[in-house]
Amino acid sequence: MNNGRYSENSEDDSKSQCCLIDENGIRCKKISGNAAYSKRIQKTVAQKKLRLSIDSQARHLYICDSHKAKIQSARTKKRRKDSEDDSNETDTTDYPDVDLYSLQVAALRRYKKMYKIPTRPGMNKAQLADTIMKHFKTLAVKEKETLTYFIYMVKTNANKLEQKNGISNYGDAI
Repeated sequence: MNNGRYSENSEDDSKSQCCLIDENGIRCKKISGNAAYSKRIQKTVAQKKLRLSIDSQARHLYICDSHKAKIQSARTKKRRKDSEDDSNETDTTDYPDVDLYSLQVAALRRYKKMYKIPTRPGMNKAQLADTIMKHFKTLAVKEKETLTYFIYMVKTNANKLEQKNGISNYGDAI
């Protein structure tokens, strides 16, 4: 095994085929990315019953980006469902899902810094996105007030709500 790959001769492994067999029993023809089919991912696939398996003929453990996204979305769907079951909210289907995985790591770190979210050092993007998603879901939003301020700022062509002594100049006119 060489750097997580089975192949002894690394004949252009960077452009090799995904090592997974899909639910139809057909090997994926897409080019593998940098995500390895680790034991943790195998456990997720088994728990979610995704019907993916590794090809015994594969000479490496790398999967394509589409399978990686499919596994990640299955993982986050379960977490979303669990968090909804744990909360006492009546209906969370009205709220759109926010895909924090599509953000760059720098943006996730800025969010973490802005809200002073405690995390352990060395977290990867997925772990950081999961932690931030937990925080994001706890934020309370006053919809009527937020929409009112948004409409005011659009009408006045402002990019920041001007405030004096913690009270907005806009006042309670609306």
